Amino acid sequence: MNNFIKTAIACLALSSFTAYGQGAKKGEVITQLTNPKGWIIQTKSSAYQLNVSSVNSIRPVFYGSREQAEQAARTNSQWFEGIEEVPVRGSFPFKTPALEVIFNDNVRDADLVYVKGEVITVEGRSTLKITQKDKFYPLEVTSYIRVLPEYDILEKWMVVKNTGTKGDIKIENAQSGSIVLPADEYMLTHLAGKQMNEFQQQQTLLTPGLKVIQNKAFKANFNPPWFMVRPQNAAKETGPAWFGSLHYSGNWQLAFDKSIEGNVQILGGINFWDSSWLLTPGASFETPKLSVGYTNDGPDGAAQSLTAYARETVLPEKHRKQMRPVLYNSWEATFYAVNEEQQLELAKRAKDIGIELFVIDDGWFKGRTSATTGLGDWEVDKTKFPNGLGSMIKKINDMGMDFGIWVEPESLVPASEVYKAHPDWVFDMPPNRTLPITRRYLNLAKEEVYQHLLAVLSKLLAENNIKFIKWDQNSYLSETGWKNAPVEIQREVRIRFMKNVYRLVEELRKRFPDVLFESCASGGGRVDLGMLSRMDQAWVSDNTSPLDRIYMQYGYTWALPANTMVSWVTGNGNHQPTSLDYKFDVSMAGVLAVGDDLRKWTPEDMAVAAKKIAEYKVIRPLIQQGKVYHLVSPFEENRSALQYQDATTKSVVMCYNMAEYLPGSQYGSRSANTLKLKGLKADESYSVQNIEDRDKPGATYKGDYLMNVGIAWPVKGANKGQILLVNPQGK
Repeated sequence: MNNFIKTAIACLALSSFTAYGQGAKKGEVITQLTNPKGWIIQTKSSAYQLNVSSVNSIRPVFYGSREQAEQAARTNSQWFEGIEEVPVRGSFPFKTPALEVIFNDNVRDADLVYVKGEVITVEGRSTLKITQKDKFYPLEVTSYIRVLPEYDILEKWMVVKNTGTKGDIKIENAQSGSIVLPADEYMLTHLAGKQMNEFQQQQTLLTPGLKVIQNKAFKANFNPPWFMVRPQNAAKETGPAWFGSLHYSGNWQLAFDKSIEGNVQILGGINFWDSSWLLTPGASFETPKLSVGYTNDGPDGAAQSLTAYARETVLPEKHRKQMRPVLYNSWEATFYAVNEEQQLELAKRAKDIGIELFVIDDGWFKGRTSATTGLGDWEVDKTKFPNGLGSMIKKINDMGMDFGIWVEPESLVPASEVYKAHPDWVFDMPPNRTLPITRRYLNLAKEEVYQHLLAVLSKLLAENNIKFIKWDQNSYLSETGWKNAPVEIQREVRIRFMKNVYRLVEELRKRFPDVLFESCASGGGRVDLGMLSRMDQAWVSDNTSPLDRIYMQYGYTWALPANTMVSWVTGNGNHQPTSLDYKFDVSMAGVLAVGDDLRKWTPEDMAVAAKKIAEYKVIRPLIQQGKVYHLVSPFEENRSALQYQDATTKSVVMCYNMAEYLPGSQYGSRSANTLKLKGLKADESYSVQNIEDRDKPGATYKGDYLMNVGIAWPVKGANKGQILLVNPQGK
């Protein structure tokens, strides 16, 4: 970038911060500025400033703490050299575009100018709506910033419209939004992994250049769309943190573009890899939301803001405050060989340990005897259930439990009846390519496929008292041929597919509002705010080993609330055997479930399970509705601790050992054998007790002592856990 451009942009930034000092009013969410024109958007902790330049370009000039913004206005500090609020392909290339289009005459550059800005209300929230248009072509871009100040969250999305009467516009890239961080050295934290090992915490220094985190397989077992960025020299537990998450479950991307000057541009949205979208005259395209935030309260502050936002505003409203039931799933007890007698036997034992929801997994439908049969034929197998599901469900309901069922609506196998009747309903394979012999994706971009799935799933739910759906997807999308569609829209298939997945879930929820939905995709492949705005909870991983789940759950709770994090107690594991107590202690950190063969459990096992489930029901409100503190990271030590807390500072602390701590070892130090809590009131007295001793008086400590001195680490021995209750005295 040449010196003239740098100087001009710097001058723009300086005048902007002077305007901030003069024009912005504390307490207002969105304030319009007049000299220069622009806006200040304020949340509890943050300030986001946009200006209209002298050439009618919208530029973000600051995003960070309110205190820093005010200080910059007083001292004329230079923060940011400038990128458009909607960076386009065109003009100077020193940016990563959020919008790339091709006009009907094959011109590929866009040039947006400001038309108007207005503050509107979207679903009860103040929202800045900015309209821009191309100087020559019939392209209108409307960007939105919806403000949730108590969560320090901004929701960003845009609508791209062809305002012409003739000629198409092809979208090659349309991101949901972009933010720019002030110049500094930054560390990026994100989550990555793979199937059976999801949600592993990753950290990296952002150096000059472009880093992209993306999904191209239609499932994100490898990385959920979440990030946190902090200054490299920030204190470990406090200080600035920018964070964000994308509301999309198909192919997506997050990009981090660091300039040599130190600014970082962050973008997120649909991954247009092998995709495009055709805007015919008058047509519009709306991106999914990108939620971004800033806090002064470090990593836990970021996690608490984002998870409270998801729990209280994103999850489906009907069940947001409802305690998630303790469920039993019979998959690992029976696999495909299900029948009514055996399921009722399992249900009776599930009732005895305190299960509230009994779920049949794969294998209940017509012809389903293996992974290569039946999938796609969503009718009850009368050889396994001669009386249908109704009589069995009534018997389970009479035991005091609700009933749930597993489905995988988007897939089928070639051996299914629906495939034989409608082979054109699946994605086409390219010529000269091999057809998969097991699961295949239905082409849900087709309206007839959508209507078929809506009909068969509605029939299943209408005819049976089903209160829970486990919605799975076990295929990675590779073949996406759509040969009978017009050539110009064939590359829209991935985006159209996901629109109809969302549409299908939304319509089913409308028709059956009392049904809870769980998102699953080969484990944690669809755990994002897009799916969780339509589903109530999520399956974390097909790996149920408690030693692995400790890592996954620690990572998961940075991005998403614990009332969406389902964790089973099973007999399977990838490591040495662990005790049933330990398995329950780990699974109790989220939505507790059991998936083992209860017919093989001893009376002692049943007693342990009943005791642990009773304990979980005591702490469930704190786990599922409380805010989380990450006390000890398993990625740093062979132990872990999570603290869940309500508004009164009542807490439950989940402590785990993965190894023995030996005196004199690097883990035998005072700090490694101490537990320090967070978020307490310094002058308040607290009772601390093991959950098993909850009816006895606990030891009493001042909040200041618990936070700054700490107590002895309460777990002894490898593969052991302990749950502590921390109660303010007199409450």
